[in-house]
Amino acid sequence: MVSWVSHPSLKAHASHELAKKHFRAGTFGGVLCFGVKGGKEACVKFLNALNLASHLANVGDAKTLVIHPASTTHEQLSAEEQTSSGVLPDMIRCSVGYEDLDDIKADFENGFKAASA
Repeated sequence: MVSWVSHPSLKAHASHELAKKHFRAGTFGGVLCFGVKGGKEACVKFLNALNLASHLANVGDAKTLVIHPASTTHEQLSAEEQTSSGVLPDMIRCSVGYEDLDDIKADFENGFKAASA
């Protein structure tokens, strides 16, 4: 259900070398973006099915936060402006919190099941 992932730990990320230089060894931060197959409609289904993660715009909180930037933080931009700024219609931004990893994974699995329905 994921078409792409963007995180500075990935060698293909545009800021990977900078992240290696400026982050402690092996750490690259808890914020990532990924594309949900099925576009905006699938993103909405994904977000609506989550119970643990909160649908909020801020990042760096102690709990897991998720958002669909194209319909929230960047909705005032045209589709062309969104794309040129790196905001894609299928994008979910996630700020991973301190919850148990298995709980986060289970919550996301529920989201992906809903997105694919």
